[in-house]
Amino acid sequence: MKKTALITGATAGIGRATALLLAKNGFDVIITGRRKERLSELGEEIRSTSDAGVLSLHFDVRNPDEVRSSIASLQGHWRDIDVLVNSAGLAARLSHIDDGLVDDWERMIDTNIKGLLYVTREVSPLMVSRKTGHIINLGSVAGKEVYENGNVYCATKYAVDALSKAMRIDLLGAGIRVTNIAPGMVNTEFSTVRFKGDTKRADSVYEGLTPLYADDIAETILFAVTRPPHVNLNDILIMPTAQAAATIVRREKSR
Repeated sequence: MKKTALITGATAGIGRATALLLAKNGFDVIITGRRKERLSELGEEIRSTSDAGVLSLHFDVRNPDEVRSSIASLQGHWRDIDVLVNSAGLAARLSHIDDGLVDDWERMIDTNIKGLLYVTREVSPLMVSRKTGHIINLGSVAGKEVYENGNVYCATKYAVDALSKAMRIDLLGAGIRVTNIAPGMVNTEFSTVRFKGDTKRADSVYEGLTPLYADDIAETILFAVTRPPHVNLNDILIMPTAQAAATIVRREKSR
């Protein structure tokens, strides 16, 4: 029988790539996100490129009532979630702490921390009851080192790092595996969202170097969740070759 994976933030970037890859590698997938049309398109693509079962759940991770009712609506084998990928997350602007916008802070905290908690709170009891499961949390190099103007975003990813360690301890007795994946620069919608749709500024982040792509992280997730049952990859820091630290990169000069 196929395993089931639930992926948050599946409408774009790493979440979308992960849903497609897991579907092609023996998983039925529950795809979730805020953008209903994109969920529908992804569901059709999964059905046309794999033999996976696919179920769409339309909700915002920031809304605990929506999360609760969506997970409660699962029936039959869809409740037997083997893998939870907490991929939903974002950054909003770059600014010094004295110049930050409270709305941006709340959006990052509500999505990156509280959203991850809301979903995990509903899914983890289903895993505990079956004494099996694997939680993948999408962290960041920003959860390993703080950089200028990254204050609140870095704080949210440090929280993900700490929560991953705490989940590993709390769920150890039930045999639940927990993995924190901390990517460096990944070329997705991330920078476009951070810079509020300024695609020129977003593209400049990756000029002169080859960043990671969503598929690279999806492949890392697939590797982690397909290790033998006695193996848990606690923490994976993955960077493009051209990046040595959060703000230290090597760019090729344009000719």
